[in-house]
Amino acid sequence: MNDDEKLKEWEFIGRRGGDVATLVSGSVIAAVPEADRAAKAAGQELRFDFLDDRAVLDLLRRRHEDEEDMFKAGAVHGVPLALVGTAAVLYWAAVAQYWEVAASRNAFLAIAAIVLMTQIFFLVRSAKSHWGDPVRQNLRARAVAYRKIAHIARRGGADIPAHYPHYGPYPFAATFRPEVDDREKSESEGADDHGHH
Repeated sequence: MNDDEKLKEWEFIGRRGGDVATLVSGSVIAAVPEADRAAKAAGQELRFDFLDDRAVLDLLRRRHEDEEDMFKAGAVHGVPLALVGTAAVLYWAAVAQYWEVAASRNAFLAIAAIVLMTQIFFLVRSAKSHWGDPVRQNLRARAVAYRKIAHIARRGGADIPAHYPHYGPYPFAATFRPEVDDREKSESEGADDHGHH
């Protein structure tokens, strides 16, 4: 939540790395009939009011936190895996393959395989906990839908910056799961107050 404390009232971080964006009011999107229809259709399907500024702001801020969490989890497990894997391959190429005793070479390969498989296990487990979390999947599904709605509004003539909301669509794990929707809603209770500017 450190990022949120630095942001002004209607700002969110639109891209990992810190590009700050300002929320486009739902009234601007709703002024384009096609975008208004898309927002209402997606709202029914995903149980979310895409024209409620406070709710959308919360969605976009949480989407950024989710992206940061996924990146950190990947780095925590992926970087050591890459380093150890590279070291094992280089050591094998430079030294271990030339050992005269086959048992020593086989022992090196066995230990390297165990270490790498253990690291891969932790990487996969971490990835599944982030990508597979149904509440996070609902968040991503709504973020993808909001991006599409904003692009429809921009194409329809609304005053929306290029690439708004300044992040790409999630390529994975953005399936809406209605059975966990109540759990997600209970986390973000208290978002009332429609509109801004």
